Amino acid sequence: NRGLPPARIPEDNALTEEGVFLGRMLFYDPILSADSSQSCSSCHNQKFAFTDNGEAVSQGIRGVKGRRNSMPIFNMMWHMDGFFWDGRAELLRHQALLPIQDPTEMDETIGNVLAKLNSSVIYNEHFKKAFDIDEIDEESVGLALEQFMNSIVSMGSRYDRYLLGIEDLTEQEKIGMLIFNSEAIPLKEEKNPNSPVNYGADCFHCHGNSLFSRREYLSNGLPEGTVKDFGRGEVTGNSRDDCRFKTPSLRNIEMTAPYMHDGRFNTLEEVVDFYLGPMENSCADLSNSPN
Repeated sequence: NRGLPPARIPEDNALTEEGVFLGRMLFYDPILSADSSQSCSSCHNQKFAFTDNGEAVSQGIRGVKGRRNSMPIFNMMWHMDGFFWDGRAELLRHQALLPIQDPTEMDETIGNVLAKLNSSVIYNEHFKKAFDIDEIDEESVGLALEQFMNSIVSMGSRYDRYLLGIEDLTEQEKIGMLIFNSEAIPLKEEKNPNSPVNYGADCFHCHGNSLFSRREYLSNGLPEGTVKDFGRGEVTGNSRDDCRFKTPSLRNIEMTAPYMHDGRFNTLEEVVDFYLGPMENSCADLSNSPN
């Protein structure tokens, strides 16, 4: 696949210059938090692919730490089947408002946010330009943030340029690509055990398309962390969804450490070591048990 698939721009919220600009204003404004000390960008820093500056989990305005790693923000137009690690928000505009109200994050109410925004001459002007409204409401705040986040696109990496034939990869990178895109084949079935193809890592099954992600919520066999977290199962109430999480994109992966939903791995080497196994006492064993 030489490029991203067609964008999934919401029919009722097309990107406009005014809407994206307004969404960016809101994203970087700490006025959305209860004490005006934290903005969306506090936990989604552009320098780190819109993640939380190397923190395993984010800390809210009250000094309380959450239990999940801050997800990167890019290529949101191609996300499907919900947002957050557990998919509890159906639409991006809904996701945008939940951290504002979360007691462990920005700990504010929508009512207070609207009061602050409506008392601002500047915000009233920009909401009028973007949505032609005379009073700022909850929906328009979500729509503006959705537009800004949908405008953030990750494309044009060395790998993308390689696929276009305008840049080459090193030999080591080509071997890594082969391993990434190969099945794990038992050595006994191969005539040449020293060939790189025999060291297939199966990465492409979950990260093999141009988005380097996958729609399904999956359990990768992580042992239970220090904080109990059943992921998608907490949303659906189905025990078979326990410990299943949204599959993150591998784009910008070098900038988004630490890794996994709880940020338990600091380096990609640790991630690879985990997938080499063995995987024991995993939450996946519990979630897949018949009950």
